[in-house]
Amino acid sequence: MTGVTRRERLRAATEQDIRQHARALLVDRGSDAVTLRAIARELGITAPALYRYYESREDLLRQLCDDICTDLAAELHRASDEVGAEFVDKIFAVCREFRRWALAHPEEFALVFASPRADADQRRPDRFADVFLGIVGPFLAEGAILVGPAALPVELPDLSSHQESLAAAFSTAGIELPPEALRPDVMHFLLRWWVRLYGHVALEVFGRFPFDLKHADRLFEAMLHELTRETGFA
Repeated sequence: MTGVTRRERLRAATEQDIRQHARALLVDRGSDAVTLRAIARELGITAPALYRYYESREDLLRQLCDDICTDLAAELHRASDEVGAEFVDKIFAVCREFRRWALAHPEEFALVFASPRADADQRRPDRFADVFLGIVGPFLAEGAILVGPAALPVELPDLSSHQESLAAAFSTAGIELPPEALRPDVMHFLLRWWVRLYGHVALEVFGRFPFDLKHADRLFEAMLHELTRETGFA
C-alpha cells in the first residue's frame, strides 16, 4: 500500500493552515472578512497561489463549514455521552449544548446555519441533516416510535419523497432506521423539534426577539419541557 508522500503531507498542512486563518478571520470579523486576499496576506503569499488549494472563496467557505460542523458534532456527541441512557435526557443535553455552542460561536453559527445555499451547492447535504438529524434525530425517532403513532394536528401532504430524503440523510450519517421510524407523524415530530430549537436559538443569537428578553434560558427550558409534554414524553 502506497504511503502518503511528502508533497501530500505538505499540501494537507497548507490547506489546514489556510482554513485556520480563514476561521480566525470569521470569528474576529465575520464572514465578509474571509477573502482569499486577506488570507494570503496573513500567510505571506499571493492570492492566486491559494487557487492551487481552493477553487474559489465559496469553495473555501464550504470546507470551513465542514470543519465547523465536525467540531459541533463532536461537542453534541460529548454532551450526549455525559448524561444517562434515557433518551429524553440525551435530547435535552444535545439541545442545550447546541444553544450554548451557538451563543459562544455566533459567526460560525451564522455561516453554517444562516447562509443561503448557492445553486451549485444543492447537491450537498443540508446542514440540518449534517448535524441535527445525525445526532438528535435518532433519539427523536426512537421516542416517536415508543409513544406510538400519533394523530397529526394538521393534514400533511404526500411525504413519500421527503421520507426517502430523510432516510438517505440518516443513511449518510451511518444511521439505518426501521420503516416505522419514517412515518409521517415521526417526520412531523422531528420537524417540530428542529423548528422550535432552531427558531429559539437563531432569534437569541441574532438578537431578534421582538422584546427585551432577560431570561432567555428560562424560556428555552420551558420550550423543551413543552415539547416533551406535547409529544407524550412527560
